[in-house]
Amino acid sequence: MSASPDARAVAPPGPVAAPVTLLIADDDEVTRSGLRTLLAARPGITVVGEAADGAEAVERARQLRPDVVLMDVRMPRLNGIEATRQLLAGSAEPPKVVVITTFENDDYVTAALSAGAGGFVLKRHPVGQIAEAVRVVAAGEAILFPAALRRMVSPRPRGCDEALPKAALTGREEEVLRSMATGLSNPEIARSLTVSLETVKTHVGNVLTKLGAQNRTHAVVIAYETGLVVPGFTG
Repeated sequence: MSASPDARAVAPPGPVAAPVTLLIADDDEVTRSGLRTLLAARPGITVVGEAADGAEAVERARQLRPDVVLMDVRMPRLNGIEATRQLLAGSAEPPKVVVITTFENDDYVTAALSAGAGGFVLKRHPVGQIAEAVRVVAAGEAILFPAALRRMVSPRPRGCDEALPKAALTGREEEVLRSMATGLSNPEIARSLTVSLETVKTHVGNVLTKLGAQNRTHAVVIAYETGLVVPGFTG
Protein backbone atom coordinates (compact mmCIF):
# COMPACT_ATOMS: atom_id res chain seq x y z
CA MET A 1 0.00 0.00 0.00
CA SER A 2 1.22 3.49 -0.75
CA ALA A 3 1.94 5.95 2.04
CA SER A 4 -1.13 7.62 3.49
CA PRO A 5 -1.42 11.24 2.32
CA ASP A 6 -2.74 12.07 5.79
CA ALA A 7 0.43 11.02 7.57
CA ARG A 8 2.49 13.99 8.60
CA ALA A 9 6.02 13.27 9.78
CA VAL A 10 7.23 16.24 11.77
CA ALA A 11 11.01 16.05 11.71
CA PRO A 12 13.96 18.41 11.63
CA PRO A 13 15.95 18.47 8.40
CA GLY A 14 19.33 16.81 8.08
CA PRO A 15 20.73 13.31 8.47
CA VAL A 16 20.44 11.22 11.61
CA ALA A 17 23.74 11.52 13.50
CA ALA A 18 23.75 7.94 14.82
CA PRO A 19 21.69 4.79 14.26
CA VAL A 20 18.44 4.66 16.22
CA THR A 21 18.34 1.58 18.45
CA LEU A 22 14.98 -0.17 18.33
CA LEU A 23 13.12 -2.80 20.37
CA ILE A 24 10.16 -4.49 18.65
CA ALA A 25 7.25 -5.66 20.84
CA ASP A 26 4.54 -7.78 19.21
CA ASP A 27 2.89 -11.00 20.35
CA ASP A 28 2.82 -12.44 16.83
CA GLU A 29 6.16 -14.08 16.09
CA VAL A 30 5.79 -13.85 12.31
CA THR A 31 4.97 -10.13 12.46
CA ARG A 32 7.79 -9.49 14.90
CA SER A 33 10.33 -11.38 12.82
CA GLY A 34 9.21 -9.69 9.62
CA LEU A 35 9.46 -6.24 11.14
CA ARG A 36 12.90 -7.00 12.51
CA THR A 37 14.20 -8.18 9.14
CA LEU A 38 12.74 -5.26 7.21
CA LEU A 39 13.60 -2.49 9.66
CA ALA A 40 17.13 -3.75 10.33
CA ALA A 41 17.77 -3.31 6.60
CA ARG A 42 16.77 0.36 6.69
CA PRO A 43 19.50 3.01 7.05
CA GLY A 44 19.82 4.59 10.46
CA ILE A 45 18.07 1.83 12.44
CA THR A 46 19.63 -0.93 14.56
CA VAL A 47 17.22 -3.50 16.00
CA VAL A 48 18.57 -4.52 19.41
CA GLY A 49 15.86 -6.90 20.58
CA GLU A 50 12.32 -8.25 20.55
CA ALA A 51 9.54 -8.82 23.07
CA ALA A 52 6.47 -11.05 22.84
CA ASP A 53 4.27 -9.10 25.28
CA GLY A 54 4.13 -5.87 27.22
CA ALA A 55 5.74 -7.21 30.38
CA GLU A 56 8.69 -8.53 28.39
CA ALA A 57 8.87 -5.22 26.51
CA VAL A 58 9.29 -3.32 29.78
CA GLU A 59 11.92 -5.78 31.03
CA ARG A 60 13.87 -5.85 27.77
CA ALA A 61 13.72 -2.08 27.36
CA ARG A 62 15.23 -1.59 30.80
CA GLN A 63 17.99 -4.06 29.97
CA LEU A 64 18.79 -2.89 26.44
CA ARG A 65 17.96 0.83 26.77
CA PRO A 66 16.77 1.29 23.16
CA ASP A 67 16.04 4.72 21.77
CA VAL A 68 12.59 3.60 20.60
CA VAL A 69 10.16 0.79 21.33
CA LEU A 70 7.86 -0.18 18.46
CA MET A 71 4.90 -1.28 20.57
CA ASP A 72 1.91 -3.38 19.59
CA VAL A 73 -1.09 -2.47 21.74
CA ARG A 74 -3.03 -5.73 22.03
CA MET A 75 -0.69 -8.18 23.76
CA PRO A 76 -1.05 -10.76 26.56
CA ARG A 77 0.09 -10.36 30.17
CA LEU A 78 0.53 -6.61 29.80
CA ASN A 79 -0.89 -4.61 26.90
CA GLY A 80 0.97 -1.89 25.08
CA ILE A 81 -0.85 0.89 26.91
CA GLU A 82 0.24 -0.23 30.37
CA ALA A 83 3.69 -1.12 29.07
CA THR A 84 4.04 2.43 27.73
CA ARG A 85 2.99 3.90 31.06
CA GLN A 86 5.47 1.73 32.95
CA LEU A 87 8.32 2.56 30.59
CA LEU A 88 7.76 6.31 30.78
CA ALA A 89 7.29 6.32 34.56
CA GLY A 90 10.08 3.95 35.47
CA SER A 91 13.16 5.68 34.09
CA ALA A 92 14.78 9.10 34.12
CA GLU A 93 15.58 8.65 30.40
CA PRO A 94 12.83 6.39 29.04
CA PRO A 95 12.73 5.24 25.44
CA LYS A 96 10.36 6.85 22.99
CA VAL A 97 7.36 4.72 22.02
CA VAL A 98 5.78 4.29 18.60
CA VAL A 99 2.53 2.32 18.64
CA ILE A 100 1.98 -0.11 15.79
CA THR A 101 -1.52 -1.41 15.22
CA THR A 102 -3.80 -2.99 12.65
CA PHE A 103 -6.70 -0.55 12.90
CA GLU A 104 -6.32 3.22 13.08
CA ASN A 105 -9.79 3.71 14.59
CA ASP A 106 -8.85 2.06 17.86
CA ASP A 107 -9.50 3.12 21.46
CA TYR A 108 -6.32 1.31 22.43
CA VAL A 109 -4.30 3.67 20.23
CA THR A 110 -5.90 6.76 21.76
CA ALA A 111 -5.14 5.43 25.24
CA ALA A 112 -1.53 4.69 24.27
CA LEU A 113 -1.07 8.20 22.89
CA SER A 114 -2.54 9.61 26.10
CA ALA A 115 -0.10 7.43 28.05
CA GLY A 116 2.79 9.14 26.28
CA ALA A 117 3.45 7.29 23.03
CA GLY A 118 5.03 9.60 20.48
CA GLY A 119 2.83 8.49 17.61
CA PHE A 120 1.43 5.49 15.83
CA VAL A 121 1.75 3.63 12.56
CA LEU A 122 -0.34 0.93 10.92
CA LYS A 123 0.97 -2.55 10.23
CA ARG A 124 -0.16 -2.20 6.63
CA HIS A 125 2.04 0.86 6.06
CA PRO A 126 5.13 0.45 3.88
CA VAL A 127 8.26 -0.38 5.84
CA GLY A 128 9.81 2.93 4.75
CA GLN A 129 7.02 4.85 6.46
CA ILE A 130 7.35 2.77 9.64
CA ALA A 131 11.12 3.35 9.63
CA GLU A 132 10.61 7.09 9.18
CA ALA A 133 8.19 7.12 12.13
CA VAL A 134 10.83 5.45 14.29
CA ARG A 135 13.48 7.99 13.26
CA VAL A 136 11.17 10.98 13.71
CA VAL A 137 10.01 9.97 17.19
CA ALA A 138 13.60 9.14 18.19
CA ALA A 139 14.48 12.75 17.32
CA GLY A 140 11.90 13.96 19.84
CA GLU A 141 9.30 14.98 17.29
CA ALA A 142 5.88 13.49 16.54
CA ILE A 143 4.25 11.34 13.94
CA LEU A 144 0.71 12.63 13.44
CA PHE A 145 -2.29 11.45 11.46
CA PRO A 146 -4.67 14.38 11.97
CA ALA A 147 -7.70 12.84 10.26
CA ALA A 148 -7.23 9.54 12.10
CA LEU A 149 -6.96 11.36 15.43
CA ARG A 150 -10.17 13.23 14.66
CA ARG A 151 -11.92 9.89 14.13
CA MET A 152 -10.43 8.25 17.21
CA VAL A 153 -10.86 10.93 19.84
CA SER A 154 -14.29 11.67 21.27
CA PRO A 155 -14.53 15.45 21.59
CA ARG A 156 -16.22 17.11 24.54
CA PRO A 157 -17.97 20.47 24.27
CA ARG A 158 -15.57 23.30 24.94
CA GLY A 159 -16.22 24.84 28.33
CA CYS A 160 -17.12 21.56 30.02
CA ASP A 161 -15.66 20.58 33.40
CA GLU A 162 -13.01 18.45 31.72
CA ALA A 163 -11.91 21.18 29.35
CA LEU A 164 -8.50 22.82 29.38
CA PRO A 165 -6.57 22.86 32.66
CA LYS A 166 -6.78 25.81 35.02
CA ALA A 167 -3.50 27.15 33.62
CA ALA A 168 -5.26 28.34 30.46
CA LEU A 169 -3.35 28.76 27.24
CA THR A 170 -2.76 32.21 25.82
CA GLY A 171 -4.31 33.08 22.48
CA ARG A 172 -0.99 32.51 20.69
CA GLU A 173 -0.46 29.18 22.44
CA GLU A 174 -3.92 28.07 21.29
CA GLU A 175 -2.96 29.02 17.72
CA VAL A 176 0.21 26.95 17.99
CA LEU A 177 -1.70 23.97 19.41
CA ARG A 178 -4.24 24.15 16.58
CA SER A 179 -1.38 24.19 14.09
CA MET A 180 0.19 21.19 15.82
CA ALA A 181 -3.15 19.38 15.50
CA THR A 182 -3.01 19.71 11.71
CA GLY A 183 0.44 18.07 11.68
CA LEU A 184 2.51 21.19 11.03
CA SER A 185 6.17 21.10 12.03
CA ASN A 186 7.76 23.89 14.06
CA PRO A 187 9.26 25.56 10.94
CA GLU A 188 5.88 25.38 9.20
CA ILE A 189 4.16 26.91 12.23
CA ALA A 190 6.77 29.68 12.32
CA ARG A 191 6.11 30.51 8.66
CA SER A 192 2.33 30.33 9.14
CA LEU A 193 2.33 32.67 12.14
CA THR A 194 5.22 34.84 10.88
CA VAL A 195 7.29 34.34 14.01
CA SER A 196 10.74 32.93 14.67
CA LEU A 197 11.42 29.22 15.09
CA GLU A 198 12.69 29.84 18.63
CA THR A 199 9.42 31.59 19.48
CA VAL A 200 7.46 28.58 18.24
CA LYS A 201 9.62 26.23 20.29
CA THR A 202 8.94 28.34 23.37
CA HIS A 203 5.19 28.27 22.72
CA VAL A 204 5.24 24.49 22.16
CA GLY A 205 7.10 24.00 25.43
CA ASN A 206 4.57 26.20 27.25
CA VAL A 207 1.68 24.24 25.73
CA LEU A 208 3.10 20.90 26.84
CA THR A 209 3.76 22.20 30.35
CA LYS A 210 0.33 23.79 30.80
CA LEU A 211 -1.53 20.76 29.46
CA GLY A 212 0.62 18.29 31.39
CA ALA A 213 1.28 16.55 28.07
CA GLN A 214 4.05 13.98 27.60
CA ASN A 215 4.76 15.18 24.06
CA ARG A 216 3.24 16.88 21.01
CA THR A 217 0.99 13.95 20.16
CA HIS A 218 -0.44 13.81 23.66
CA ALA A 219 -1.09 17.57 23.50
CA VAL A 220 -3.03 17.11 20.26
CA VAL A 221 -5.12 14.32 21.82
CA ILE A 222 -5.95 16.68 24.71
CA ALA A 223 -6.86 19.41 22.22
CA TYR A 224 -9.41 17.16 20.52
CA GLU A 225 -10.75 15.73 23.77
CA THR A 226 -11.35 19.15 25.30
CA GLY A 227 -12.94 20.65 22.20
CA LEU A 228 -10.19 23.21 21.61
CA VAL A 229 -9.75 21.59 18.21
CA VAL A 230 -12.95 20.18 16.73
CA PRO A 231 -13.41 17.42 14.14
CA GLY A 232 -13.15 18.88 10.67
CA PHE A 233 -10.67 21.58 11.72
CA THR A 234 -8.02 22.02 9.05
CA GLY A 235 -6.13 25.09 10.17
